[in-house]
Amino acid sequence: MIEITLKEEKAINMLKELANNWPDTLWLYSASGDLCVMKKNNSQPVMTKLGSVDPKYVIETINIENDGGDW
Repeated sequence: MIEITLKEEKAINMLKELANNWPDTLWLYSASGDLCVMKKNNSQPVMTKLGSVDPKYVIETINIENDGGDW
C-alpha cells in the first residue's frame, strides 16, 4: 500500500465530498493538462458539429495537474 501524507488524505477527502455535492448541470473535461469545469446543456455535455467538446461551455479552468488519457 502507498503511504500518503495527512495533506494528501485531506485533499482526497475534499474531492470525495465535492463528488457527493457535484451538480448534474456541470462536468469536468481534461484538455491538454487543463482541468475545465464545463456547463451541460439539456443534461448533456455540449459538442461542436465536428464532434469535439465545445469550448464555449467552459466556465472555469482549475489548476490541478491532470491527464485525460486512459489506462
